[in-house]
Amino acid sequence: MHAALSRLPLIVLLAGLSGLAMLGPAIIALRADEHYSARAFFYSGLLVLIVVAMLAVVTRDRPVRHLVRSQLLSLLAAFLLLPALLALPLFESMRDTSFTNAYFEMVSAITTTGASVYSSGGRLSAAEELWRAMVAWGGGLIMWSAAVALFAPMGLGGYEVALKKGPAVGLAVQKGQLRTATERMLSAAYALLPIYGGLTLCLFISLLIAGDRTLVAAIHAMCTLATAGFSPIGGVENSASGRAGEVIVACFLIFALSRRTFSQGVLGESTRDIREDPELRLALTIIVFAAAALFMRHFMAAVQIDEVGGVLAGLRALWGTAFTALSFLTTTGFASADWVTARSWSGIEAPGLLLMGLALIGGGVATTAGGVKLLRVYSLLKHGEREIGRLVFPSSVGGAGRFARHVRREGAFISWIVFMLLAVSIAGIMLALSAAGVSFEDALILSTASLSNTGPLAQYAAADPIQIAALETPAKYVMALAMVIGRLETLVIVALLNPAFWRS
Repeated sequence: MHAALSRLPLIVLLAGLSGLAMLGPAIIALRADEHYSARAFFYSGLLVLIVVAMLAVVTRDRPVRHLVRSQLLSLLAAFLLLPALLALPLFESMRDTSFTNAYFEMVSAITTTGASVYSSGGRLSAAEELWRAMVAWGGGLIMWSAAVALFAPMGLGGYEVALKKGPAVGLAVQKGQLRTATERMLSAAYALLPIYGGLTLCLFISLLIAGDRTLVAAIHAMCTLATAGFSPIGGVENSASGRAGEVIVACFLIFALSRRTFSQGVLGESTRDIREDPELRLALTIIVFAAAALFMRHFMAAVQIDEVGGVLAGLRALWGTAFTALSFLTTTGFASADWVTARSWSGIEAPGLLLMGLALIGGGVATTAGGVKLLRVYSLLKHGEREIGRLVFPSSVGGAGRFARHVRREGAFISWIVFMLLAVSIAGIMLALSAAGVSFEDALILSTASLSNTGPLAQYAAADPIQIAALETPAKYVMALAMVIGRLETLVIVALLNPAFWRS
């Protein structure tokens, strides 16, 4: 089976898996007596499988002329073309939506962005909510596998900062054992799927025990591990599990802060003490300072209006700010119920600029989180620390080993390029959104949300939630393109647009 699947192009294999996955929501809809929705998912899945079978016969064993180019193009096609197939059952099932909205929703899901054109609570049926979460969960697995199998050997996606490139799958690729993108992705998926699926199952069971309904627990579990931010009830703050559910979700969000939380000894990663991991230490520092700053902001405002309310209200506000900071740092976008309480407690608006800053920093390398990545921020901090030291002691020699020197020099240089490309991308997307009729403030928030793959910023970073459904069609396609750019990173897109890359 593995040999037969590896002979197919990656986009064909993913399309076939998508067709099989459509049968799951069809069963859910059938059990809920939603026969029209069940037929939409079943017939769409059957149609996709028939088309994939014909394409498989034509495209299998096609020679790969340029290995690196084929890998990047396969991944780009997966995020741009595959959502058109994924949108078919959603478009047919809902009947009162446009294909543009369905396509936007699927791009948002597969890129694990979590931006939605459909309001939560009644707009989507159980089968449609489940389908959106399944696509987001699958998009997270694609990114986990692509980071290990494709980005690591190329030195992209944050791996360029680390001195040692490529875990076990990446090393096999470098030695020529795996040729095509499909072979690499399959090998990585086989190694990661038990971890990814096992963590999702553990979170699902934990949320069930905490009191959530089955559908809510399943969707929150899949979207937490995928850092997607979708919810059938408007967010975890409305779940029956309450604060216990938030604590459980927060424990599993840690897996989006560093690849070492799940890859220790599995993919050739180092088994050194995880407490020494720079990404986790930096993430903890950012969360502590962000939570403290947000809490003091609310506390000072509460003092001014004489509504402090005792120690318990302060502790709730502190937990709400800490959970929300962790959620937006991992680009998930869930907000705590105590975050809403803290806003009411202090009477001030949400600090949208701080939330956007956390989302732009992002999570760990080779995780489902978006953003710039913690390891790149760490390299820039180390470079700045070294430069300050040289100003004080010009003749000093930087120590701490070969890895630290690489991070401070080559790693910081590439990280700075990524930051500049992100800034240029934000400016370009803002310009395109403004041309499509979006106001300046909304364009800033939506471009940041799309490029950092943190869709809930549209709801929490603005004074009034931005209604994505009300945007014009060109603005939605601009956002969809920005989500793909943010997921693959601008550096990869620039490489694909380089004429020398195509001539080589």
